[in-house]
Amino acid sequence: MSQDKGILLVVEDDPGLQKQMRWSFDGYEVLVAGDREEALAQVRHYEPPVVTMDLGLPPDPDGTLEGFATLEQILALAPDTKVIVITGNQDKDNAVKAIGMGAYDFYQKPFDPQILGLMIDRAYRLHALQQENRRLQFTQTDSPMYGIISRDQGMLKACRSVERVAPSDASVLLLGESGTGKELLARALHQLSPRANKRFVAINCAAIPENLLESELFGYERGAFTGATKQTPGKIEYANGGTFFLDEVGDLPMSLQAKLLRFLQERVVERLGGREEIPVDVRIVCATHQNLKELMEAGTFREDLYYRLSEIVITIPPLREREGDATLLAYAFLNKFAKQQGRSLAGFTPEALDVIEHHDWPGNVREMENCIKRAVIMSEGPQINAEDLGLQVSAQEPEPMNLRQVRDEAERNAVIRVLGRVDGNIVKAAELLGVSRPTLYDLLNRHGLK
Repeated sequence: MSQDKGILLVVEDDPGLQKQMRWSFDGYEVLVAGDREEALAQVRHYEPPVVTMDLGLPPDPDGTLEGFATLEQILALAPDTKVIVITGNQDKDNAVKAIGMGAYDFYQKPFDPQILGLMIDRAYRLHALQQENRRLQFTQTDSPMYGIISRDQGMLKACRSVERVAPSDASVLLLGESGTGKELLARALHQLSPRANKRFVAINCAAIPENLLESELFGYERGAFTGATKQTPGKIEYANGGTFFLDEVGDLPMSLQAKLLRFLQERVVERLGGREEIPVDVRIVCATHQNLKELMEAGTFREDLYYRLSEIVITIPPLREREGDATLLAYAFLNKFAKQQGRSLAGFTPEALDVIEHHDWPGNVREMENCIKRAVIMSEGPQINAEDLGLQVSAQEPEPMNLRQVRDEAERNAVIRVLGRVDGNIVKAAELLGVSRPTLYDLLNRHGLK
């Protein structure tokens, strides 16, 4: 497959017309499909920017039912693909119906390579412009780390690790409690990798019953079990070329651990009920809140699978250990949900900030998000108060340290806490701390804070 030529898929059952279109559009890498099954396989594998399609396909070459069914499935698989439907000379009603279903354009026979070529070139340019526009929108408003808000050194270290690892194909294991943002970092890994323009496919091992999980992962052939009425690729196969995210991998049953290990070693999958080995090129990212080493000692997680999955291990700290992040996140969520709900709220009361700072947040960022959203909706005053949050405070004793450590740590924590309370406003922070702005900037530099 040439890397310089654009891909054009021709869905046509007439061998003579197939040959003519190959010859006419040699500026493209022309793929040919003679029926629906072959067309869908080509779309899944190559995701062509442009498709030309005759509505008369076998087993109904004189009708349009098969053609419309193929069009619908192509657009479901690849919504950005531009499909040019080829119709008969007096077949305007079907052309209009195809456009209504989402086809890019229609072309009426007889075949004229110049006219159809112009339509294909225009469709290809439009597809390229849309992809570039999407890429620019993403880089301007949605960076790969969008949604990750932190000043904590442990969390920033995890983010830097993601940035360093992303360009490689190494398997990554993300460790962290529920709600810490494991899937957010997995998506950032994908977006920062060379696979960013391919699929990111996620599956949660704990959310799918064991008897269904194997077919979800590896797919199945028609007749493999009761209800298997058609051939269905698995999630791993569907992620071909991209990134496959296996969440809560610690809940993967032992029977499937062996099959996943074989895939990681051989990079081929076998569908349920099938004998064919299907090669799949995919980057594996896993996550769990469980201690996999303890599971290995208990005999419920394979040691060889662990070492395959953990080429790179990134640990995400819980929110209670992220210094200053609770108030920082609280303000971010307040601004987000106040805008969504059309409310004008002037921040938090001092009592509410105390509760936020001292709560353990066992549900981490997810719990924080739900808590602030509820408070924004239920609050009756101009500020969020402690009662609106509905949280219990747990007191914590400070750890003993020498005098220099006590002073430095207290100074650093005071600066972080005050910056959180005033939402990063330097003038207000300096006033609360009782220092000048130059002194506050010196403290920020001394303690490595931004």
